[in-house]
Amino acid sequence: MVVAVNAQQRPHYSQYILNNYIVNPALTGIENYTDVKISGRDQWVGISGAPQTAYFSIHGPIGKKDLKTTATSFRVPGENPRGNAYWQNYAASQSHHGLGFIAVNDRTGLISTFTASVNYAYHLGLSPTLNLSAGFAGGIGKISYDRAKATPNIAGDPALGNRNTVFTKVRPDLNAGLWLYSADYFIGLSAQQIIPHDLNFTNYEGPENKLVPHYFATAGYRLLLGDDINVLPSAMVKYITASAEKVQLDLNVKFQYADLLWLGGSFRFKEGYAGMVGLNVVNKFNVGYAYDHTTTGLNRFNKGTHELMIGFLLGNRYGDTCPRNIW
Repeated sequence: MVVAVNAQQRPHYSQYILNNYIVNPALTGIENYTDVKISGRDQWVGISGAPQTAYFSIHGPIGKKDLKTTATSFRVPGENPRGNAYWQNYAASQSHHGLGFIAVNDRTGLISTFTASVNYAYHLGLSPTLNLSAGFAGGIGKISYDRAKATPNIAGDPALGNRNTVFTKVRPDLNAGLWLYSADYFIGLSAQQIIPHDLNFTNYEGPENKLVPHYFATAGYRLLLGDDINVLPSAMVKYITASAEKVQLDLNVKFQYADLLWLGGSFRFKEGYAGMVGLNVVNKFNVGYAYDHTTTGLNRFNKGTHELMIGFLLGNRYGDTCPRNIW
């Protein structure tokens, strides 16, 4: 029996709504501080060779002059620091640069992929409350194939290769994006793996393996349910040219209470759904956890997906207890 299989080549994340920077380099330097994120994702627990992903990201502004002048500029005792008063006085950032770095390690079956990139963005004020940023990320991708991990490991299988060795290929990696953001909404477009490459580890004369571009479009809107509670619905559309399911759609919602606690959910069409919870700890760090449940036939063989993310706010001298522009 012969079966053709294809899927995305970039990792899937549930908590990208907290760190769109991992998908779109245009967010580089969007905040008043250096934003650090560390994340680990264990997908489809219980299935041997299932995806395991970890990443480290860091980015900060350069030449940003709209920092608050005092430690209490936006904090009134007894009021939510992200309540009505804050959003009514929201002002677009002055034009500035951003610089950052991302490293991602993803292991699935016989394939391990490590990517590292340097990110740059320029943020431009279009109006008193609206910004547009454009960014790109350039780096390398190292793809490794471990023939010895094949089960069953049948000698002479032309689709697996003949030697129990690790084959490694290094390719340039280029990503780019745009991000439009204001007090009430954001819209983003990005592309990853822009430079396509052939990727064959064996002499098997079957369909060629290729690294292909992945495209992302995302949008979100902020609604105030009260002075202490914000609700943030958002959506992401993913487009992969070489995939049988070329278009994938995610719908997300996040409820945030008083800059302190948030709850969220995500629904991925034809795939599954996720629940998320997080906590902002003063103005130093935050933590988020997501649990995914798949609705495909795989749900009979796995115990769900776990994703943990920890963030640090470095140089946050002015008491921002959560992101000001990524909400």
